[in-house]
Amino acid sequence: MNHLAHALLAGDDDALRLGGMLGDFVRGAPDVAWPREVAEGIRLHRAIDVYTDAHPEVLAAKARLAPPYRRYAGILLDMWFDHCLARDFPRWSAVPLQPFSRDLRALLREREAQLPPPLQRFLVYMQTHDLPAGYAQPQVLGRALAGVGQRLQRANPLAEALPVLQAQAGVLDRHFEAFFPELQAFARGWIAQERLGPV
Repeated sequence: MNHLAHALLAGDDDALRLGGMLGDFVRGAPDVAWPREVAEGIRLHRAIDVYTDAHPEVLAAKARLAPPYRRYAGILLDMWFDHCLARDFPRWSAVPLQPFSRDLRALLREREAQLPPPLQRFLVYMQTHDLPAGYAQPQVLGRALAGVGQRLQRANPLAEALPVLQAQAGVLDRHFEAFFPELQAFARGWIAQERLGPV
């Protein structure tokens, strides 16, 4: 899943949400300088990714993408699913999309000095393109896909992927709608279990 989903699945806890955003920008064990709840958010992010990658609906959605796009299906679906989530946000969140998006950026700005440099740079991109709310707009999603493609070391078709995703939108959206409630339940269960663990 991509940034909007990770932030939403962290619930109302700012520390978990911050960890959810850090999850794509840190490797290995969380920095001991972060509070325990932020480290939990990083671990939640990773648990969500593992659950997502093995889910039958996600595997079926990946199979819908023909070569050469199938090789990048994980990236493409993560971003398409954030598009689905942003586009239909009132179905999934009691908080409207724009305030949710502004609050997430504000949270990152508050901790900006402590963020790893790649996330600091991404925060600038978020502010410029009104992310994650902007993911609701296909043109913003298309630019984001092209940007990810430019950062990959080898040649790839991500800049041309948006029409491919749009052509499959109906079936991909059905996979998302079947999958996301189960992911929400998984994340709630993970958080509840973590809260019951040792202090």
